[in-house]
Amino acid sequence: MKSTKIALIVILSALSIGTNYALIGISNVKLMDFIVFFGGFCFGAVVGSSVGVLSWFVYGLINPLGPAPPFIWIATMLAESVYGIAGGFIGKKLNSNSIQNERLSAGVFFATVGFLPTVLYDLVTNVAFAYSMNVPMIGAIVTGAWFGVVHEASNAAIFGLCTVPLISVMKKSILREENVLSKE
Repeated sequence: MKSTKIALIVILSALSIGTNYALIGISNVKLMDFIVFFGGFCFGAVVGSSVGVLSWFVYGLINPLGPAPPFIWIATMLAESVYGIAGGFIGKKLNSNSIQNERLSAGVFFATVGFLPTVLYDLVTNVAFAYSMNVPMIGAIVTGAWFGVVHEASNAAIFGLCTVPLISVMKKSILREENVLSKE
């Protein structure tokens, strides 16, 4: 990997982990998923998924609530990478001009983009919890449903409200310049 990509991964991971620590008191409302997605959106799926894995690698070990059990820790690292992969795929396919012209529909689209991978993430982590703690699968899913609803709704809101304005800012500042990553 080029040094610029490594620097992006480390910086976005630090931002992701830092915001999780800052929001530790609000259960399942975090900016990590959005940061991972946006890293993928702007810099590609490899950068985004690497941010997801590295963020949960560190956050799962150094967590104020205690380290994650090993199987859950691995599941969260892999599930978090889905946001970066989705961001990379969508970033390649979407035209930023159409996003600017269709702000409301783009907001709804990104809310859906925030919601759907979160359903998958919550399902994967609930299954990992059930397996790791040796509890019935249905019990883990039902017990985790409230946390899932909060996580899914907050991600839908964060993605829906923040993506379009952030794309505008990025387009005006970074994306207007020649892409540093494509030169390397």
